[in-house]
Amino acid sequence: MERIHTPRLITAAFFSAVAFSSATLAWAQSVPGGSLDPTTIPKYRSPLTILPTMPKTGVLQGGIDYYEIAVRQFQQQVLPAGMPATTVWGYGSVNHSGTFSYPARTIEAEADRPVRVKWINDLKDPHTGKFLPHLFPIDQTLHWANPPQDCIDGSRQSDCRGRNPARYTGPVPIVTHLHGSHVNPDSDGYPEAWYLPNANNIPAGFAKRGSKFDQIPGAPNVSGAALFQYRNDQRATTLWFHDHSLGMTRANVQAGPAGFYLIRGGRDDLPPDSLPRSRHEIPIVIQDRSFNANGSLFFPGNRAFFEGLNKPGAPEQFPGAGVLDIPFIPEAAVGGRSDVSPIWNPEFFANTMVVNGKTWPVLEVEKMRYRFRLLNASDSRFLILKMVTGDPTMRPATSALPFWQIGSEGGFLPAPVRLETLLIALAERPDVIVDFSNLPVGTEVFLINEGPDSPFGGGVSGVDFPFADPGTTGQVMKFKVVARQSSDRSVPPEALHLPRVVNLGPASHVRKLGINEFESQTVFVTTQADGSLVFDRNSTTAFGPTSASLGTVNAAGNSVPKMWGDAISENPGLGTEIWEVNNFTADAHPIHVHQTQFQVMNRQRLATDADGITTQPATPVGSPIPPEAWETGFKDTVIVYPGQAARIKVFFDIPGLYVWHCHILSHEDNEMMRPFCVGGGCR
Repeated sequence: MERIHTPRLITAAFFSAVAFSSATLAWAQSVPGGSLDPTTIPKYRSPLTILPTMPKTGVLQGGIDYYEIAVRQFQQQVLPAGMPATTVWGYGSVNHSGTFSYPARTIEAEADRPVRVKWINDLKDPHTGKFLPHLFPIDQTLHWANPPQDCIDGSRQSDCRGRNPARYTGPVPIVTHLHGSHVNPDSDGYPEAWYLPNANNIPAGFAKRGSKFDQIPGAPNVSGAALFQYRNDQRATTLWFHDHSLGMTRANVQAGPAGFYLIRGGRDDLPPDSLPRSRHEIPIVIQDRSFNANGSLFFPGNRAFFEGLNKPGAPEQFPGAGVLDIPFIPEAAVGGRSDVSPIWNPEFFANTMVVNGKTWPVLEVEKMRYRFRLLNASDSRFLILKMVTGDPTMRPATSALPFWQIGSEGGFLPAPVRLETLLIALAERPDVIVDFSNLPVGTEVFLINEGPDSPFGGGVSGVDFPFADPGTTGQVMKFKVVARQSSDRSVPPEALHLPRVVNLGPASHVRKLGINEFESQTVFVTTQADGSLVFDRNSTTAFGPTSASLGTVNAAGNSVPKMWGDAISENPGLGTEIWEVNNFTADAHPIHVHQTQFQVMNRQRLATDADGITTQPATPVGSPIPPEAWETGFKDTVIVYPGQAARIKVFFDIPGLYVWHCHILSHEDNEMMRPFCVGGGCR
């Protein structure tokens, strides 16, 4: 990857890094989290969970595979045996006991054979029928699902910006999105299409469904559920499903509901014997998580966490913080309503690594080739993975085994790509082969992470940013090589002939879009000599990010930010467009477009200021940068680096209402998501 120098002024004290140079081993300070110290969690004790297949409910007329899948709350041994179990949420088949897990069992689909799912919100007590409150604090001052219909403008409706600064304790909205699917709008999991559980104590005046609730035509109206149908008329690939409720996706996904959805067969797949299969093909989801001493998941309950302002005894809920005296919404201490939400955090970096629902697991691998379908399902953390032997805490580390990437989000690449390190943005899904054939029995191979414990802006680990903490977030899992127990008939990855990738046709329109970030306009701070912050109305230094947004770029090259509730500005017709996404922030953002799989055309440097921030109007510099070799297939998520524009070629062929957004979950939950309407006429 081309090195990109993008310094960032970060207000959070825990994002500060020790001074370092390219000749110095360095990493960020310990990442804070809950009351459980991550260094006390034993590593490589738990075997990696091999996710089973989700059982079907049946087959409907016309050969439609039918599932009835619910989200429930339960306890699971995420930490190693002997430590407390963890309360999580997860998907499972309501017709098959014992199938609920975090992450979920994998849905196996066939190309061009539809799948229908009855998605059930079962977040209620199985004995009393009463709803279960959220595991984490939900900020009601964002533009969110808002079942209480308590809007900042005084209106009574759902899906609006709220005015209540207290933690939400009501029934939990959910709606499932099959990420990367080519799907009709009624089954896309639109963020305002959520629904509450069919509990017996829903408060009076609460909306039980979102303002855009919809499902496949003719489906029965069932409380607490929605029926979606997936066409599966796309290339064989790795998809995944997760919650997508407006303004609370970060917290819902943090609680556990996510799973793989594999499409197999069709003309864009390979013969089964050419690739590792059965127990040698393993979907792997990587997430960072933090825990409390009692085994519960930790997720920040106030904005002070991001700023590094948490102190012993400080209250979890704001405003009225007392000792901290933080003027959050709706405090009047700054001469009017504050624009700093009290609970939402701009990003969240946890301090342990969880793989397939286990902290730092281990997998015995035979002396043969394996296919790993990888997914980064963290909130904010970019991963830079490497296979190493020896001491897994040494930095910089030397690669011991390459990754052969054969696919991305939209199926197989044009040709295999050998990589010593693997960059994975949020929601990206590299399909890789790793060959353990030449390693002696007993060899231990560690999958490490050299990405940062902070927002990612591109560049080289240990040079442009500190390594993740080598003792915690810098380690992911371990492989232990054992003797071969079965034959390996797969083709060596470098010799694979992958299915042809057909380029999209000429584009009818170039659409210029922008990525933006906002600082407070009402809360100002002064930095003390010890690095602490004091809130000061007389200062001119703004208090951190209040939100991020998407928008358009006008003819002059200037950014025109748009909020979620603004009128739709992206109205593509049926056919192909070029979307040019200009980054006016200091961080890299993984941009995801619903309905479609697109092709990355190129990136372009933009003129920047001394801090590496794109200046306005956006001015291209130099020649376009071609896509990386692993980006030459079809994708649904693209990294847009600071100081650059990314151009993608997008094909739309299904009319209706969809969204595009940043897949840093904390960003999309606070305005960094926009609706778009294909073909016009969206309601």
